[in-house]
Amino acid sequence: MWRDHLTEIIIFTLLFLLVSVMGFVAARWRAPKDMAHLDEWGLGGRSFGGWITWFLVGGDLYTAYTFVAVPALLFGAGAAGFFAVPYTVIIYPLVFLLLVRLWSVSHRHGFVTPADFVRQRFGSPTLALIIAITGIAATMPYIALQLVGIEAVLKTMGVTGESTLARHLPIIVAFAILAAYTYQSGLRAPALIAFVKDTLIYIVILVAVIYLPYKLGGWGEIFDAADAKFDASPAPGDGILLNQNNQLQYITLALGSALALFLYPHSITGVLASKNRDVIKRNMSALPAYSLLLGLIALLGYMAIAAGVTPLPGATEGSVDNNTVVPLLFEQQFPSWFAGIAFAAIGIGALVPAAIMSIAAANLFTRNIYKEYLKRDASAAQEANVSKIASLVVKVGAVACIVFLDPQFSIDLQLIGGVIILQTLPAVALGLYTRWFHRGGLIVGWIAGMGLGMWMLYQIPNPATKREHFGGSAFALEKFGFDTPKTIYVGLVAVAVNLLVAVIFTLILRAAKVAEGEDGTARDDYFADEGDARIVPAQRRETEQVPTEPVA
Repeated sequence: MWRDHLTEIIIFTLLFLLVSVMGFVAARWRAPKDMAHLDEWGLGGRSFGGWITWFLVGGDLYTAYTFVAVPALLFGAGAAGFFAVPYTVIIYPLVFLLLVRLWSVSHRHGFVTPADFVRQRFGSPTLALIIAITGIAATMPYIALQLVGIEAVLKTMGVTGESTLARHLPIIVAFAILAAYTYQSGLRAPALIAFVKDTLIYIVILVAVIYLPYKLGGWGEIFDAADAKFDASPAPGDGILLNQNNQLQYITLALGSALALFLYPHSITGVLASKNRDVIKRNMSALPAYSLLLGLIALLGYMAIAAGVTPLPGATEGSVDNNTVVPLLFEQQFPSWFAGIAFAAIGIGALVPAAIMSIAAANLFTRNIYKEYLKRDASAAQEANVSKIASLVVKVGAVACIVFLDPQFSIDLQLIGGVIILQTLPAVALGLYTRWFHRGGLIVGWIAGMGLGMWMLYQIPNPATKREHFGGSAFALEKFGFDTPKTIYVGLVAVAVNLLVAVIFTLILRAAKVAEGEDGTARDDYFADEGDARIVPAQRRETEQVPTEPVA
């Protein structure tokens, strides 16, 4: 009953209201003369410095799903859940140079979305449309997943009900408040709230990893308890060490997830909001500090095993909700007041990425669908208004996902999202360095990669949820005719086929002398920095056609 958790509920509510007030106040924080512009509403004026960008991008990438689901995966499956740690380590060296090039060309031309860049780089509105739709499709389930963290906390506090409306009403109210201050303040709201969110998360996790091992008898006892649980598990892949059959899946999932992380529109939005190239370079060097935190967060799953935590029942009869193990761990091992702070940290940790994701998805719709196909002469103010409305629709869609779908199914959708967004890698990531690919080849490659990826995902069952299709992202190699029980990450296979087909069709189309489209960027665009005379203010960009030179 919720009355047994009154202290936790009060602290959770007070901190939630605090960040909500901050969200509305953010409209006056670093306020521009005119908020009715995507540069201001959707990118915070492209003016964020090192600290703001660090909290914003960190708060965007390390979500409530991370704080809840990664330890839940270790609790349920063991070492396989650690894939999230290496992929967040290797990603920053991989994107260090890519992101500064994307920042420069985007500021030079006023790009707000990755699809804007593809449109100009390859001279193809169709390819840009595909990239925009892909980004929106991959982002929607990610927004819904933020609700999983909040729902796990609310279930732990007893704030739930029997009917569908009663069970989800607190989430609906929370997202209504989020929608209101995001509509008013744009990207400034999550940027300001990120300071509170990350501070709470660091305090909670550092206290937990110091206090809990002491209370539970030390790290040796914790790992022994986890080892004993997995030794008794009937699942052959579970354990505190990887076995030979799941090592390939672990490696490919970590690499594929790393390649996908900064292709997500919300990741790019945080990067484009920074004020210069040096801010991005410093952040790519400093953001691995979050990976250290993630490693500590993951170990909460083993601590929950040692503490004897039993997950709450799931949405379907006979199932359990492993996402509740971390909230239950804090509730059982800490005083109510500290558990309330921990619950608030998880809840607020859902709001920051959800706000950025909805803004990024709305910007894709506005720039690359509405303006490109519905109203080519849309003014900056009209773009901003459409994006605000679209961000509300996106949030409504996310709430609908969590209300009408099993939360466990929503988690599986995140794996599908990674496969989807990886198919933009040739056009977006490789396009920053080369114009070699033919726009037609990139389109056919996308079709091939997306088709294969969806087919592979359709073949994957989930024994835990009794579903025959879309049950995960680990594809059995024996279905390709290999005599091995090993599995591989679907996304990496799909994007490899995407690239191969793009290369083949580029050669075919070029031999057939099919028009390739003009490159609207110049070589020097990729090195422009703050203060560069070629960086045109947004207000001038509306009325002037900025000249560019062909690539040498």
